[in-house]
Amino acid sequence: MDRTSIEQMLSSSLQDGKLSRSEKKVLRSVLALDAGESHERDWIRNRTFLTAQESFSGPDAKKAVEWLEDVMGLLVSAERPGRQQSTEDVAEVHFSPGNDCRHRIQELLRGATSNVDICVFTITDDRITDSIIDTHGRGVQVRVISDNDKAHDPGSDLSRLRRHGLPVAFDQTPDHMHHKFAVFDGQLVLSGSYNWTRSAADRNEENIVVNGDLRLISAFQRRFDELWKELT
Repeated sequence: MDRTSIEQMLSSSLQDGKLSRSEKKVLRSVLALDAGESHERDWIRNRTFLTAQESFSGPDAKKAVEWLEDVMGLLVSAERPGRQQSTEDVAEVHFSPGNDCRHRIQELLRGATSNVDICVFTITDDRITDSIIDTHGRGVQVRVISDNDKAHDPGSDLSRLRRHGLPVAFDQTPDHMHHKFAVFDGQLVLSGSYNWTRSAADRNEENIVVNGDLRLISAFQRRFDELWKELT
């Protein structure tokens, strides 16, 4: 794909406020071809900012910022292809309000290669939901456990995940399934107070911890498998 076509695709996706799955696939293929160099990545980054800059002062500023974050996430992943190869020493903490928690969740989803198990009280942030669907679309096995009461909240994305073919299990008890954790490729676990919602990113004091300790990962994976068996 030549630069003129890429530029046209970037402008078109900005008008929609997000990258489509096919557009993400095209960008990933371009970035993969550029794995040994940074010239094309640098050009796409510069072109992305210039394209978005034209909308920053207009009524679509918010959509432009979210679109920009989407493209930047792909560029960051391409620049760190080996990040997930050695995970045992990973020990991170991220806080909100702000985008650190959401960005790290999306980065972990993009980096997953075999399976992701998600056990979260509620999912309403469609930016994270898009990343979950993209991960599933790449052939990664994704399972989701959530709370049945929250599934009917305004903005819940759980039905949307099911429509895209993801297996989703719900706690059916009168109490709440209040966990917020996920296991990625059996190599990293994410946990904390952070619900996968826009309010958690925009307003709430929340946190996530990302850890590569196999003892912790095994404990969380075991609990997920127990819940999955109970609920399905």
